[in-house]
Amino acid sequence: MSVDTSALVAPPAAHEHPNQFALLKQRRFAPFFWTQFSGAANDNLFKFAFTVMVTYQLSVSWLPPALAGLVIGALFILPFLLFSATSGQLTDKFEKTRVIRFVKNLEVVIMLIAAAGFMSNNANVQVPVLLGCTFLMGLHSTIFGPVKFAYLPQALNERELTGGNGMVEMGTFVAILLGQVVGGLMVAVPQVGPDYVAIACVLLALVGRAVSQFIPLTPATDPGLRINWNPVTETWRNLRLARDNVVVFRSMLGISWMWFFGAVFLSQFPSFAKEVLHGNEQVASLLLVVFSIGIATGSLLCEVLSKRHVEIGLVPVGAIGMSVFAVDLYFASRGLPPAPVMSVGAFMLHQAHWRVMIDLALLSLFAGLYSVPMYALIQLRSPPTHRARIIAANNILNALFMIVSAILAGALLKSGFSIPQIFLLVGLANAVVGFYIFLLVPEYLLRFIALVASRLVYRFKIQGDDNIPAQGAAVLTCNHVSFVDPVLLMAASPRPIYFLMDHRIFKMPVLGWLFRLAKAIPIAPRAEDPVAYEAAFEAAARVLRNGDLLAIFPEGGITRDGELQVFKAGIMKILENAERDGLSVPVIPMALTNLWGSFFSRVEQVRGEQVAMVRPFRRGLFSRVGLNAGPAIAPADVQPEALRTRVAALMDA
Repeated sequence: MSVDTSALVAPPAAHEHPNQFALLKQRRFAPFFWTQFSGAANDNLFKFAFTVMVTYQLSVSWLPPALAGLVIGALFILPFLLFSATSGQLTDKFEKTRVIRFVKNLEVVIMLIAAAGFMSNNANVQVPVLLGCTFLMGLHSTIFGPVKFAYLPQALNERELTGGNGMVEMGTFVAILLGQVVGGLMVAVPQVGPDYVAIACVLLALVGRAVSQFIPLTPATDPGLRINWNPVTETWRNLRLARDNVVVFRSMLGISWMWFFGAVFLSQFPSFAKEVLHGNEQVASLLLVVFSIGIATGSLLCEVLSKRHVEIGLVPVGAIGMSVFAVDLYFASRGLPPAPVMSVGAFMLHQAHWRVMIDLALLSLFAGLYSVPMYALIQLRSPPTHRARIIAANNILNALFMIVSAILAGALLKSGFSIPQIFLLVGLANAVVGFYIFLLVPEYLLRFIALVASRLVYRFKIQGDDNIPAQGAAVLTCNHVSFVDPVLLMAASPRPIYFLMDHRIFKMPVLGWLFRLAKAIPIAPRAEDPVAYEAAFEAAARVLRNGDLLAIFPEGGITRDGELQVFKAGIMKILENAERDGLSVPVIPMALTNLWGSFFSRVEQVRGEQVAMVRPFRRGLFSRVGLNAGPAIAPADVQPEALRTRVAALMDA
């Protein structure tokens, strides 16, 4: 069978569109976006309407209202645990649009069965049928999950990936918002509410199937894959595959924790609204509106704050905000006095309720900042041929964490804990887990420090960052103006950078710890320590053999007068070692500008010696600094003096 290659997805140049919203005008993204949007809306319209029915309207002895949300949530995510491994293999093996359309066909069938359940007047029939459909919709989402996240890296380039993930995350939670609000309002209509829900679910499924027809073909990444139908062995294989990349695997754990965290809140909203806030079904819907808007806002902010790169420095920011506002939500809701059941209007008249909504909005906004960069990082750093299976492994972990969250929340409720107390415990646990993850994966902490330095200490402007390779080995060469030069270079690159640095900097109390954490390579002059000198160049050669970025400051030390010093021959030794290893490594000239005279540069005279970090505000707050990156130079064309000329020109650019 021939394939029309004109219809295949192909990522465009990095600056083809101005921002993430422009993706909605492009066929490679828009039909996919609306397909996943309709599916998420349908999932949540169905689930929330069912949850509200069991909580407020139906009386089934074996499913108490307080546990209804937990049971429905656990049943929905159970297929992720059982079938994710198979779904990941199917996504890697087959053309992705084919898989998407199969999923949408399945959704239509499930919603027809659910419609029959909603329209039944017998609670003993309704509840089992709808619980069965909950499981089947979980299966539908299980198959779609790997396709959803494996499609994006094939359709978008690195500079679009954070924005694309932000749009999908925003779309998902807006769909959750609309689905749950509409589901809650429809099911509350006297007598005919369940009928309205049934019709809406079927119509949404049909719309999603129609839109999926316009998604471009996306080639299979591993068409020769032999499917392993054993979910246990395949799950274990996928987890082992993910563990080969420490940053990817621990990012998966971080995402799974976020779903644990979020599942506790989402599952408790109906009961929280009823038992703690004394509100009706509409108040429960309002909480979901606030939560979803917060997630959507945080997701969209990621592209702006990351400057269109995959910026994992936002993850610690998100974790801090999640903990702070989860804890404050406990204090905001624990002392609310008993009251009759309120409508939304009456609820909004109480000032104390505004604090609850602000906490929910900010908590969810920071959750968006936390999750989007992690998803983008996994997509970017996973091998393309195994990407869907790694995402499937992530979905398995997500399912495990959410099931544990449902069991734990249920156990705490039965033990006498109140819902606000559960929120407090989860907020405190988030701080502990976040701190642990950032110690295990220092790259998150390093990127966070670089983010703070480039956004809060300085106003950092980058030009020519497209010249920094998105993949493959390269040597970055830059002038050396201050003690924070490496931090600013880290802020400019979405990829980790390994620095070759003067050994004396490692003796500084804070910066030394930071650069050791970044696995910087200390180098001493050959005359001072020949063994350390040779060891440093061998370590630099390993960095390039691994296909990573190596940064050096060819002047050999920080300038003492603000002028560009003579470049030493270390760059030539690095390139000779690379050639010995069979590598042709490009050299990227770079120049930091306007840093001389800042707090971290040598400018103050103390006993005749120029020192740094004296009078921190001598340049004021948020002083402007910059980094200019030039086009790559082939290794055969590199000479110290010619390279110095290139860097000098960039300093004046």
